Amino acid sequence: MKILLDECVTKHLKPHLNEYEIFTVREMQWSGIKNGKLMSLCVENNFDILLTIDKNLQYQQNLDKYPLTIVVLNSFTSKAEELITFLPSFRRQVAGFQKHKAYLINR
Repeated sequence: MKILLDECVTKHLKPHLNEYEIFTVREMQWSGIKNGKLMSLCVENNFDILLTIDKNLQYQQNLDKYPLTIVVLNSFTSKAEELITFLPSFRRQVAGFQKHKAYLINR
């Protein structure tokens, strides 16, 4: 499974998801790209999931347009220590995720 960590998600989360193919926006040289274009790039580059903490993304974009899964960690901070607490719930749910949908992950 290929996952892109959105700019608002710390790169320090990456080592905690080593069972997946993880990339950061910075690694892909996509820093500063707006959400619609970023989602298009995800599709073009065969990403399965865009992982973010941006709770508005799912309302700002037409998800039917992108064969991509948006996963929003329901966190108010991007600190790795906080985001790590969402990963057990993410792992339990990830197999059931569908493209063209957004999922809000709680602890």
